[in-house]
Amino acid sequence: MSSSLERQQASFMSSMSAASSKLAGTKRTLAPPSPSPSVGSVASAIAAGNGTPRKTADRVDTPAHNIVYSQPAATGTGLNIITQVTYAIAWLRGKDEPRTYLEILGHLSGLHWSPSYQEEFVEAMRRTREIQWIPDPNLSEQTWQSGTYLHRPKVPGVRNKTQLLAYLQKKTDASCVGVKELKDGWPDCEKAINELEAEHKILVIRVKKEGSPRYVWLDDPSLFHEVDPELKVMWQKVEVPGTDTIVQRLKAASQKPASEDPRDKMTAAPKAEKKKRAQRRTGKATNTHMEHLLKDYSHMKR
Repeated sequence: MSSSLERQQASFMSSMSAASSKLAGTKRTLAPPSPSPSVGSVASAIAAGNGTPRKTADRVDTPAHNIVYSQPAATGTGLNIITQVTYAIAWLRGKDEPRTYLEILGHLSGLHWSPSYQEEFVEAMRRTREIQWIPDPNLSEQTWQSGTYLHRPKVPGVRNKTQLLAYLQKKTDASCVGVKELKDGWPDCEKAINELEAEHKILVIRVKKEGSPRYVWLDDPSLFHEVDPELKVMWQKVEVPGTDTIVQRLKAASQKPASEDPRDKMTAAPKAEKKKRAQRRTGKATNTHMEHLLKDYSHMKR
């Protein structure tokens, strides 16, 4: 029994010694250093005069088709004909002289447009109410390239003080002219309006908050009379009696007030009550054969 245990122990010890010898004979290899340069190598490269160190070759550049831009390259903004006509109207509004279609296209940077698109743009301008097309008098047959263009304002022919007064004098009624309509063809008209108002040649209604002019009427400076400032102060100091006091004083003087006191109407004589009309019986009597039974015989009692 003891001999078998000894043999097993000896075999175990021999196997352990063999395993330890194998582990001692194997060499452990370390991983290669990182290809990224260290701080010392970068400093030495700069000191040697190489300048900025080159980036590693294992860098992967982002493909161009994966780059996301915030705005697409071709949006078509401003290429719509209606948009271009709006820009043309705004540009012609500040011009006193007619302009050719080439001058308008030059302002809109549209000289590179195709001839078909230019022709379509010109036809759209001629259909617009805000633009006036002036045909070329030297041509017997007009083309889409002929003629000049001028802004057609809402109040035509008014661009200075003289023209404004002439336009107001030609009116056959006492209607006003809106300042908003004047600015469509005369953007800086407020200064002239203030000067004409100071000369008492026009009447102006202004906006309460901003004080800007809103409506204009024709005025006659000969009807204006300067009032003494002292008289204005005295006029403001006079106390006007109330409505009740004025009505009472007029009635006391046996005069009828121009506007009667509304409380007198409320305290007028009450209306006569309407008499109630007796209801009319429209039903047809069907018990006429029993009328002798329904007679009153109380007077026959003893």
